[in-house]
Amino acid sequence: MNYAMDIHEILKYLPHRYPFMLIDRVLKIDMGKSLVALKNVTMNESFFTGHFPSRPVMPGVLILEAMAQAGGVLAYKSTNTTPESGVLYYFAGIDNARFRRIVEPGDQLRLEVTVLRSKRDIWKLEGRAYVDDELACSAEFMSARKGE
Repeated sequence: MNYAMDIHEILKYLPHRYPFMLIDRVLKIDMGKSLVALKNVTMNESFFTGHFPSRPVMPGVLILEAMAQAGGVLAYKSTNTTPESGVLYYFAGIDNARFRRIVEPGDQLRLEVTVLRSKRDIWKLEGRAYVDDELACSAEFMSARKGE
């Protein structure tokens, strides 16, 4: 099922807020299976002040966090829960993270996450972040559900 979300709906499904909200739009969701989201990278991001002042580069850990947030939206939507209902998904692990391209102001990250498996309260996902059609980052990660 294709289903898009704007920032107003995303805010209902993620507990994150500025400056740590790293998803701007969801383009597509296949419930329980996959999600495609966008992150617009702008010079106004707070982390560019120190990373790096003379050559702004989005920190790799924040690219991973953006993928994890996309996975969080997928998990919340697929289980029909929200942070407001007392459910939180925590980053529980990461494997095989690879960075292949610098991400800088003006880039748009396309975040693609796919469920490898979900069992009870643990989700294992594969994530890829692209700028245009160029792979910037890939990883497998896990999230653990707490609450409700």
